[in-house]
Amino acid sequence: MSHRSLTADGLVVGYERGRRVLDGASLSIPAGRRLAVLGANGSGKTTLLRCLSGALRPDAGAVAVDGALLRHTRGGLRAHRQEVQLVLQDPDDQLFSASVAQDVSFGPLNLGLTDDEVRTRVAEALELLAVDGLAARPTHQLSYGERKRVAIAGAVAMRPCVLLLDEPTAGLDPSAVAEALAALTRLQASGSTVVMSTHDVDLALAWADEVAVVVDRRVVQGAPAALLADDDLLARARLGRPWALSVGTRLRALGLLPDDAPLPRDAAALLAALPDRPGVSPWT
Repeated sequence: MSHRSLTADGLVVGYERGRRVLDGASLSIPAGRRLAVLGANGSGKTTLLRCLSGALRPDAGAVAVDGALLRHTRGGLRAHRQEVQLVLQDPDDQLFSASVAQDVSFGPLNLGLTDDEVRTRVAEALELLAVDGLAARPTHQLSYGERKRVAIAGAVAMRPCVLLLDEPTAGLDPSAVAEALAALTRLQASGSTVVMSTHDVDLALAWADEVAVVVDRRVVQGAPAALLADDDLLARARLGRPWALSVGTRLRALGLLPDDAPLPRDAAALLAALPDRPGVSPWT
């Protein structure tokens, strides 16, 4: 895997006559970055990811990898899907083989790779997602969180440069969310650019290098701390301000945080930013 940039320019998508889901939406996904795509339910997040992956052809606009335009031909889509992979929100939409290893091997086998190369890719993907101990397990015997990670492993086995994840933490308990995020960190370290759609503003603030808010059928992109403190934008997008920014702003107003320091983005950063008091634990 090697890092590549993925861009969308002026996407227009309409599912019904007279109603557009996206209308001039543009997005730039820099190589090697973690991008969170935010928006309320029905805002067009999944539609945007489907366009980026090549699964949906927009009515207008273009998608490109390193400046090379996506061609919606059989050969063009095949080439694009070796660079960009989409993992759907519901893992049961993607898992269909008898065992985990068989499911993860499906994509590489369809590339015409040798058996040895397929086995190498499957082992690599299962290890990255920390599900290598489940290789022989029937997919229907997995927990929901395990099925999510196995579905991601199937995409990773294709060795994409850009991995698009639609709501990868939805429906997971806190432990499973932590496991999923740790797996995404390993994926980025191994050479994938990771894009996650979510409506969880707290997760986006803590995790992402950049955020893109899908609002009014377009995309507003920028730094997490700036965009997620824009109350007008958040109101239009039907999102709330992350708690860390709200608490950090209040503590700054009380003089407990320096005015020139960046606002904390998660609980650990918030505790670290608070002034010490002798004999008082930050966890009390």
